[in-house]
Amino acid sequence: MKKILITGVAGFIGYHVAKKLIKKNFKIIGIDNLNNYYDPKLKKERLHQIQKKIIFYKLNILNYNLLERIFKKHKPSIVINLAAQAGVRYSLTNPKSYISTNLTGFFNVIELSKIYNVKHFIFASSSSIYGLNKKLPFKETMKTDNVASIYGATKKSNELIAHSYSHIHNLPCTGLRYFTVYGPWGRPDMALFKFTKQIINQQKITVFNKGLMSRDFTYIDDITEYTYKILNKIPYKSNIPFQIFNLGNKKPIKILKFIKILENVLKKKARIKYLNFQKTEIKNTSSNTNLLYKTLKIKKVTPIKIGITNFVKWYKKYYKKI
Repeated sequence: MKKILITGVAGFIGYHVAKKLIKKNFKIIGIDNLNNYYDPKLKKERLHQIQKKIIFYKLNILNYNLLERIFKKHKPSIVINLAAQAGVRYSLTNPKSYISTNLTGFFNVIELSKIYNVKHFIFASSSSIYGLNKKLPFKETMKTDNVASIYGATKKSNELIAHSYSHIHNLPCTGLRYFTVYGPWGRPDMALFKFTKQIINQQKITVFNKGLMSRDFTYIDDITEYTYKILNKIPYKSNIPFQIFNLGNKKPIKILKFIKILENVLKKKARIKYLNFQKTEIKNTSSNTNLLYKTLKIKKVTPIKIGITNFVKWYKKYYKKI
């Protein structure tokens, strides 16, 4: 049985990836510091769903010594590093937390992966690294030197650090550029969660740039399936054991259309307050997923209406809304 260490296991993606791998009979060692970037209750309740089926440590990846004890004790063969300070807008007011967690914390995990001979280091990147690129769809081979946020800059740095470890130490590394992941148990700071809550409570939703933006929304079950298939498939193109994948839906949708679908599912009308464009934002995201689909033999993805419907069902049940 392969041992997999998942950092950020109580996070949105970490929780779902752990659930998937538990079903596939992997032994999971999970780490999370359960911080209060958003309501820790949600993280604790995600964790409650899986805690009896994994080995869990409440730990901040900035604590190198305690982290090393876990590597030394369990000797994982695969590491999935999902622990990070998330959120683009939050980086405007709290840039220091991104530098510490996303750079120093990332270094701690990848350095210990090297020392303890991890066979595959998988890490979360982001569509944010495409920054001010205007050519769509975004392709893995594009230059990513013009990021628009500190968050995006730290994810770009993660990719560079991982590439150097692959090159120097022959550590197999795979970076996953997530495109706006959504679904049940999602993050409260993400658009779908906020819009659902505000529409149900008859509050105004805030939309930037007059809604003239689009996003490549990717359903969480698709993300977990991609991650599972990537675990043992390392299709390196060169002598450096390093690969980047876009993990997207390949079908971007205008924000106003996204809101319309949500209104139809909720059977309620949104009250919209339009705000100016923020410099940290990317106006449009669209993923070229040809490499992913060709490598993993993917044939279909979850349609946006089904994904939104599934989220709303979960939200109403979780918060006991009618």
